[in-house]
Amino acid sequence: MKTIRMSIIGLGGRGTWWLGELLKMEDVQITAVCDKHEDRMERGRRMCAEKYGHEVYGSTDWHDIVALDDGAEAVMITTYWNDHVKIAIAAMKRGKYAAFEVGPAQSIQQCWELVRTYEETGVPAMLMENCCYNREEMTVLNMVKKGLFGELLHCQGGYQHDLRAVADSFKDDHERAWHYLHRNAELYPTHELGPIMTYLDINYGNRLMSLNAMATKSRGLNKYLREKCDGHPMADADFRLGDIITTTIRCANGETIVLTHDTSSPRPYSRGGRVQGTTGIWMEDLHGLHIEGRTKGEVWEPMADYWEEFEHPLWKKSRATEYTGGHGGMDWLVMRAFLNAVRNRIQTPIDVYDSATMMAVAILSEESIAEGCATKSIPDFTDGMWMKREDGPKSIFSLHEVDETLFAGDVEF
Repeated sequence: MKTIRMSIIGLGGRGTWWLGELLKMEDVQITAVCDKHEDRMERGRRMCAEKYGHEVYGSTDWHDIVALDDGAEAVMITTYWNDHVKIAIAAMKRGKYAAFEVGPAQSIQQCWELVRTYEETGVPAMLMENCCYNREEMTVLNMVKKGLFGELLHCQGGYQHDLRAVADSFKDDHERAWHYLHRNAELYPTHELGPIMTYLDINYGNRLMSLNAMATKSRGLNKYLREKCDGHPMADADFRLGDIITTTIRCANGETIVLTHDTSSPRPYSRGGRVQGTTGIWMEDLHGLHIEGRTKGEVWEPMADYWEEFEHPLWKKSRATEYTGGHGGMDWLVMRAFLNAVRNRIQTPIDVYDSATMMAVAILSEESIAEGCATKSIPDFTDGMWMKREDGPKSIFSLHEVDETLFAGDVEF
């Protein structure tokens, strides 16, 4: 298998974890590492030296890594949210595939710049939305493609995760603290919206048309910091982010979507997935389904009863391997999907149009809230191509079709 040379920019917690995972992959060679904090950068160099027996190039300036003529075909970007897209654009202009972690762009204009850069250079970039590759979401995708839910009507999802304990480490330069202090928006829509876009064929015969967003008051973080973090300097800070953000979206083909951002309240983790169509419904929190003609009575059937028949073939095959990676394996799959595109010089399964669409929801939700829940039009980043756009390259990692023939025999991940 061809070795892929790539660099990594950003070595905080997530970036260092990714570096460790990439170093386990025998078909990947890390050529350079970068973090603005020198100690993190040097830690990354040591990790590479332990693996390769020699040092790799390191810098505290991401511009150096992007410009480096070291044969790297791709760049993995795990910096602060505000830097993701501008670094990806710079990498694309140097001919390097760009993978960047989740988090919103800074403006609609920046989303357009990402799209235009791809159209001018032909170099792909991929938002690494790992939840698109989670086992249950992919199995639901397979059910959708097989028509189990009939014609889809409505989807829901959320980033519902009690992150109040993170506030213990809040200080002026903490990224999440900055966003909580200065933004009132659906900050993290991609975990739920990514899979929903695959169910609804967004940008492939359908598109997101408009949204409205609203926010509750902000109480959770102040309450937590006062009660749990004695004397914390931000206990009385004026956090702009409402505790619960609700965003509703209208689609071109008549479906509706509801997204929820809820990270400052006591609650168990949930992405709150829901898919509802003319013949059935799935709800992630219940891990249950109700399918007309199959379910007997007005009850929920356990998802477990459907695995054998409907589990996505990518997961059937990957579970038979010694796959690795966090979040139950979906991290490994999203990275292998990206690397497969780099190796074969093909489009990434989550492309710039998908990435820009997901990121735009965060920006427009902020505008909608600020304007009293105003309706905001969602740009068509495909410039009309969505109406007749064909699926991307055939691949086991495709999120637009489920081609069982690709999984016959041995499968190369």
